Amino acid sequence: MVTGRIARWHEAGLIDAETRDRLLAHEAEHARPVALWAVFGIGALAIGLGIVSLVAANWEAVPGRVRLALHLALVAGALGAIWLREQRIAAASPWAVEALVFVTAALGLTFFGHLGQVYQTSAPLWQPLATWLVLFGPLMLLSGRGWPVAAALVGGAIYAAWEYNFALGELVRRQGGEEAPWTTLALVTALPLLFAPLGAFLRARSSRPAFWRRLEQCALAYGVAGTSILAALAGVGAFEGGPGPLDLANQLVRAAVGLVAGALVAVLRPGVSGRMAGAIIALAGLIVAGVSGANGIAVLAAALFMALWVGIAAAALVAGWRGVFQLAVAVIALRLIALSFELASDLLLSGFGLILAGVLVLSIAWAAWRVSRSFAPRREEAA
Repeated sequence: MVTGRIARWHEAGLIDAETRDRLLAHEAEHARPVALWAVFGIGALAIGLGIVSLVAANWEAVPGRVRLALHLALVAGALGAIWLREQRIAAASPWAVEALVFVTAALGLTFFGHLGQVYQTSAPLWQPLATWLVLFGPLMLLSGRGWPVAAALVGGAIYAAWEYNFALGELVRRQGGEEAPWTTLALVTALPLLFAPLGAFLRARSSRPAFWRRLEQCALAYGVAGTSILAALAGVGAFEGGPGPLDLANQLVRAAVGLVAGALVAVLRPGVSGRMAGAIIALAGLIVAGVSGANGIAVLAAALFMALWVGIAAAALVAGWRGVFQLAVAVIALRLIALSFELASDLLLSGFGLILAGVLVLSIAWAAWRVSRSFAPRREEAA
């Protein structure tokens, strides 16, 4: 496939014969036996599935304490391999260390579920998640190499924070006592944003910059996704009903954390990319502060949503993030299409209205495509 493309480049006059020959020689020397790897992968998958099937078929026949001991031995073995062989494994393949750390963290997380199954105990989900973060979070921070571990760490923290928010709030309401401490809970749900300044600070000061970059990106994605969801909830009037997790005071707490996190990213990672990443997080915080005021007002909530993504597109233009710019344009186009259907729901009941809706959708899609093609940055810098 690559050799055919090189031949076409030569035929089109883009490269000379000497360059073509050197490229072909390089590709031949570094060719990867994909088909052979696929066969090996299928064989390994078949063996793995067979082992899982055998274990599952005889699961109840194995005493619970034996299963827990084996599970714990696997965790200990993986930790020992990381402790004793991390540098040697990393020299051979950084992704091997990443896979080992991810598997170790996964084994640690599933151990809590296994423990509950054997001893027939239960607990709010945030408790084992928080315990897992305390025990395995340092491992992931100290040994992570890429996005799988970064996503697992930030995702686990987000899940634990929101589970704690819902569990404690529901408990207080069931007991009919004091109001739930929504402000404190709002602060807890905003804390994962602080992974962004942590990543921004360490990515230039560590031998594992890729991991810290991914950690920062995961936290930024959380801020943008959370703000987008809150704006969408405001559009359908979800903030009504008195004090609760979505009232104004709690949004202001989340907004304050977003502003602080954004400012810290901009300061800790000087340069265009750092300033733009910080600006996006801070903008998300500002919009969170205003979503309560747009509750039930579809146009205003949609305007806040699109303001966020217009800001992201502007930041991407300044920083040269081509993919981010194109994503922002696509999200804005989809939100415009959704808003048009929300505002013209009555017209959709007629054939003429459906025709107008189709023309509008095509027009928005064409405009988004033109904007994406015409204004997208030509180069892309790592965010």
